[in-house]
Amino acid sequence: MERTPDGRRLAVSRRISAPADAAWGVLVSVADWPDWGPSVSAVRGVDGRIEAGSRGEVRVAGVWVPFSIETCDDESRRWTWHVAGIPATGHRVESVGADRCEVAFEVPVLAGPYAAVCALALRRIERLAKRRPTDEASRDRSE
Repeated sequence: MERTPDGRRLAVSRRISAPADAAWGVLVSVADWPDWGPSVSAVRGVDGRIEAGSRGEVRVAGVWVPFSIETCDDESRRWTWHVAGIPATGHRVESVGADRCEVAFEVPVLAGPYAAVCALALRRIERLAKRRPTDEASRDRSE
């Protein structure tokens, strides 16, 4: 448990061997969401990367569900969203060295069992971030 800007949340995190910009690029690119999000099979309504105010739909268990990006800050590398109008996970990346970072999900307390899904997602994010070209990660950060 930790205190976040959105209140007390269960934090699920993983240190990965990839630059923070690469991990952040994976998190904000909707094209990558189905590759790392076990519950997301597709995204529509947003092209490229998310930003605060982005709206679209994610396909979860075969059903299209609306989402809205509430916050997305490239400087702090943190974004939050609502899914079907309900506050959902927060996402953040913190640098812990030149080629290492910590990626974390902030899970609402009532969604505690979702932490297991987040742990799987973190392993997938690590795999994707390690393969992401550094110049692509830097471009995502500057856009």
